[in-house]
Amino acid sequence: MNISGRHEVAGRGGMGEGRGSIRPVALTIAGSDSGGGAGIQADLKTFFALGVHGTCALTSVTSQNTSGVISRFDLPAEVVVSQVEAVASDLEPAAVKTGMLATAEVVRAVAGLAESLGWEKLVVDPVVISSSGHPLLEDSGIGVLLEKLLPRSLVFTPNLAEASLLTGIDVVGPGEMRKAARILHSRGARTVVVKGGHLGGNEALDVFFNGKDYHELRTTRVNTADDHGTGCVFSAAVAAYLALGREPLEAVRGAKDFVTRALARSLRLGRGRGPVNPACAADTANGAWVKDRERKEGR
Repeated sequence: MNISGRHEVAGRGGMGEGRGSIRPVALTIAGSDSGGGAGIQADLKTFFALGVHGTCALTSVTSQNTSGVISRFDLPAEVVVSQVEAVASDLEPAAVKTGMLATAEVVRAVAGLAESLGWEKLVVDPVVISSSGHPLLEDSGIGVLLEKLLPRSLVFTPNLAEASLLTGIDVVGPGEMRKAARILHSRGARTVVVKGGHLGGNEALDVFFNGKDYHELRTTRVNTADDHGTGCVFSAAVAAYLALGREPLEAVRGAKDFVTRALARSLRLGRGRGPVNPACAADTANGAWVKDRERKEGR
């Protein structure tokens, strides 16, 4: 059994025929975005850009574009489980991320899979509502997420609104971000990063907490209205870096740099908020972005 989550990629043609490369496998469990900017589509683009083989399990089919979510069709929990089991029994992902889970039954089923399959590198992005205001997780699923899935996560990645909803405090600044991170860690997440992309100012601040130390991760804010899929790309990049062997803090640092570059090269598509561009952030994987980033870090 391949317990590393790395698999050979068969070579084809030329001098590479008969040989293969080894790359890690990552799994995303999330909804589909018909506009291609967020959800599973954004996750798979991110995995590819970072040199990770992406696999997926679909939870919901959404009809959406750059202007918002129009409708959705949620898949039964047994269909989600079947997809995950098919991937896990053969490809054995090195890291897993969850996004839109849609229903309490799916949240409960995914938490059960995390336990039975022994996922050590699970990134949970608690997608509750879309940026356009459309609910993406039914109300009864929130409690199940907190009770069953959050304690299975290695990295938990709420934004300000999600952190406020899940902790009951109004997360409006760095102090509240630290408090929310501590509360969510106390509920079982091994590490928490509260994303502050919607704070004002010239810097984009995220707060990372591992139960002992706080790290304030800062980048210069990218001024763009085309930011659709930011959260999906961020959590997918965290999962990709975990699959590649980074520890949680370094995975989060890498993901923040990656999404900053994806924002800086976002796409002006459609009549609403265009998507971020993970394809143009691919050189982050070999450290090119580190050379010219403007990150300040404090404790």
